Amino acid sequence: MERRAFIKKAAAGMAVGAIAAPAIAQSNPTINWRLASSFPKSLDTIYGAAEILSKRVAQLTDGKFNIRTFPAGEIVPALQVMDAVQAGTVEIGHSASYYYFGKDATFAFDTSIPFGLTARQQSAWMDQGGGKQLLREFFRDYGIMNFAGGNTGCQMGGWFRKEVNTPEDLSGLKMRVGGFGGRVLQRLGVVPQQIAGGDIYPALEKGTIDAAEWIGPYDDEKLGFNKVAPFYYAPGWWEASAQMSFYVGIKEWEKLPKDYQAALEVATYETHVTMQAMYDARNPGALARLMKNGVKLRSFSKPIMDACYKAAMEVIDEEAAKNPKFKKILDPWRRFKQDQNQWYSVGELPMQNYLISHK
Repeated sequence: MERRAFIKKAAAGMAVGAIAAPAIAQSNPTINWRLASSFPKSLDTIYGAAEILSKRVAQLTDGKFNIRTFPAGEIVPALQVMDAVQAGTVEIGHSASYYYFGKDATFAFDTSIPFGLTARQQSAWMDQGGGKQLLREFFRDYGIMNFAGGNTGCQMGGWFRKEVNTPEDLSGLKMRVGGFGGRVLQRLGVVPQQIAGGDIYPALEKGTIDAAEWIGPYDDEKLGFNKVAPFYYAPGWWEASAQMSFYVGIKEWEKLPKDYQAALEVATYETHVTMQAMYDARNPGALARLMKNGVKLRSFSKPIMDACYKAAMEVIDEEAAKNPKFKKILDPWRRFKQDQNQWYSVGELPMQNYLISHK
């Protein structure tokens, strides 16, 4: 008798569970957001990050939370994505925070500081070193919640129409370069230009600029820079890594159900890791193709690197002296960077150098 009663109760419980699960799913609202990207659709890795995010969020919410992605220029120009999120024109954006350097140099910490952190170090700083908390506090003043949204890894130093061998060769050079790097190069006589990715090729082709940096071999090959500037320099010291970010309006974030917030946070993290892996996998083949097609690979000379390093440290210290928000992040960022470099010099770097010597 007791056994039959138990079976009836269990069956009843299973029936309730079967009804309750869909009821819970049905209780969640359908939400449709628009995402504005700073990148053209032709760049399937960096623009593609937004599509990866969109697909993953939909999967995690059973198709109830949908994010429609728009490439640069379709809703707002490439360099106005943050402004669009802040104004509520779109609910979410994907961009590089150093594009907004003119508003406040502190934005550069969310992407890259010259001679700064590698991609792994940047991720460690954001996730475990206090970087996310410091930047979230800074972004709050703009009504935005920021999420790491991919990393390109160490970038190339760019495409030049002629060789540069000394710091003097940089004087008078008109160069497309974003963020903090432009201010540093300006000190060496470069005329920096902030130009969106899709507009760089025509500027280089027409001679409006003499040099341009973008990302690295995979994307640079797609944009065809090798057709108009034969010299390809490394490294991009202004971007030892370059973190992209997703921006969500705080008001829109607070409207989301808690499980949708969790889905979005998980999806941004997965997207962040995936972009870095895609660039690491794709860049070697692209570089080999570029070399095969006659690209002249060069390294910046030590005199140029030394002059740039000196200028970078001066510019960073000057900014910290006049900008309390910048200094608040700079001091712990520098301590983290110093600790990381000491550790890398013991383990990672010797191992990597040894492996490279046996290529």
